[in-house]
Amino acid sequence: MQTALTLADDNASPDTKVEALVKRIALAIDHGLLPAGARLRSIRDCADKEALSRNTVVEAYNRLIARGYAESRPGSGYFARKATGPRAQVPAAHLSEAVDVVSLLREQLEQHYEVRVGDGRPPASWMEGSELGRHLRGVRSSTWSQLEHGYGTPWGYLPLRQTIARLLHERAIQADARQVLLTQGANHALDLIVRQLLQPGDVVLVDSPGYYPLFGKLKLAKVEMVGVPRLPDGPDLDALHTLAATHRPKVFFTQSLAHNPTGGSLSLAKAHRLLQLAAQHDLQIVEDDPFADLMPASAPRLSALDQLDRVIYVSSFSKTLSAGLRVGFIAGRSATINDLCDLKMVTLVSTSDFVERVVSQLIDGGQYRRHLTRLKARLDAAQRLSIPAMERAGLRLFSPYTGGYYAWAELPHGESEIALVRRAAALGIFISPGSVFFPDRHSERARMRVNMAYASDERFLRLFQAA
Repeated sequence: MQTALTLADDNASPDTKVEALVKRIALAIDHGLLPAGARLRSIRDCADKEALSRNTVVEAYNRLIARGYAESRPGSGYFARKATGPRAQVPAAHLSEAVDVVSLLREQLEQHYEVRVGDGRPPASWMEGSELGRHLRGVRSSTWSQLEHGYGTPWGYLPLRQTIARLLHERAIQADARQVLLTQGANHALDLIVRQLLQPGDVVLVDSPGYYPLFGKLKLAKVEMVGVPRLPDGPDLDALHTLAATHRPKVFFTQSLAHNPTGGSLSLAKAHRLLQLAAQHDLQIVEDDPFADLMPASAPRLSALDQLDRVIYVSSFSKTLSAGLRVGFIAGRSATINDLCDLKMVTLVSTSDFVERVVSQLIDGGQYRRHLTRLKARLDAAQRLSIPAMERAGLRLFSPYTGGYYAWAELPHGESEIALVRRAAALGIFISPGSVFFPDRHSERARMRVNMAYASDERFLRLFQAA
């Protein structure tokens, strides 16, 4: 028995190609696709089929032997064996299936797989490899010399808050620096809001499908979630009206633009009606806008229509800057922001003045704006390739692409989410199954969230051609 494993990128370094082959074969052995005793392909055959040098294949087979995944039988070739003991860089079963919030988050941080269709971020090369990355290497040392070695203000670095207030004005949201609280990204912002506004047993409305890390925070706080069906142009407002009247929720958490995971955006007409329903049902809204800097300033935002009266606005630089620079913010009424700042002091003391200064310099120096221009161009190019490719592979998209990183794809008829995730994991492909994005973990149709940056990868598309 032999295996046909598709490999790698022509531009990868020899060592990267070696490790890529090692990881594929190790995964195939772990998942039973190559049972113990199965003969691996000959060095010549593997090199020809994978477009690799014979030296690369020899090195990969030697590493598999060293890690206990293969054995050499002189005169017969190389054979798979079941590895025992600790294994290097191999996902555990719960990670391979990625069917719960914690394991999906862990995989996005630890990154075991090569083809990261289910990831929440674009490739690192889009971020750190840009002019922005080169500038960061210089700005860190100069910023360090400016620091006072204390905690800094719990509100966050004032010049950055002033810059954010100007950015909010561009989005037609009238706020000053006293209405802005800096956080460690949008997730920290949402955590503060959940702690401040809600008690165990309270009911909230959430997008369904929606932002799965939020669901974890609400479960931890023992808050009851009720899902509002998401349509291509925003929440199903008839359903929201009925649910609000029945459950009397305190808060509605939603993403208006470039929604995660569907990729759709709120229409202006729907935004107006949503605010009317919120007033009718005395419902506070938390609007998460993580892709704000990639979307038009004039795009319909609840915060702009409401002017932070009933809406609390959350945004972040984390999706568009280096993963190491986690800076987000909350904008809202002055009294609300004061309360959240007190809570931030109790739970965290303060955020990083150093990181906030770096972000402030990147914005004020123009590097961030130039970086965004290139990032948008890469996204446009990726979606022009990815959308036709996915449609040819039999994946139906939920809504037209409106910006951001994601598409919401319905799987071909008869395809199971879990079966797809397992099959993909064995080939080193990371999938985000649709059920994870529902508050009750139940989806009527088999779907998946697709990262546009990876969706045209032939290794991913071949999963559906094979099916």
